[in-house]
Amino acid sequence: MTEVPQERPMVLVVDDEEDLRDIMRRMLERRGFATLVAGDADQAIAVCREHPGVIDVLVTDLGLPGVSGGDLARTASGLRPEMGVVYISGLPKDIAVTKGLIAEDALLVKKPFTSDLLLEALRSILAQRAPTA
Repeated sequence: MTEVPQERPMVLVVDDEEDLRDIMRRMLERRGFATLVAGDADQAIAVCREHPGVIDVLVTDLGLPGVSGGDLARTASGLRPEMGVVYISGLPKDIAVTKGLIAEDALLVKKPFTSDLLLEALRSILAQRAPTA
């Protein structure tokens, strides 16, 4: 019996720091993910509108210039309701929730983070979204 090749999950990485964005992109690609990148909310929304395939997960910094990652995620999720979201922030989650930046049930990875921590968050989101047989 031959196995059907598993399609690589597509992750949209949004961060205004080019170095961090590039590090995350390379790390994810080495771990078997396909990636799209954007440097700000406008680019990210354009990618959501124009990318022809599925985008499985949005990974966004909460502190984007001009708009919060939470606002970006709400807009992007309106365009792609099937897409999961992982937030990245230097803020602890309880403070981000108190400030109204993210919902209580949001998945936030605190900076600085390891690649394992980010991968764990992505796998958690993908597992929640996996179709149940």
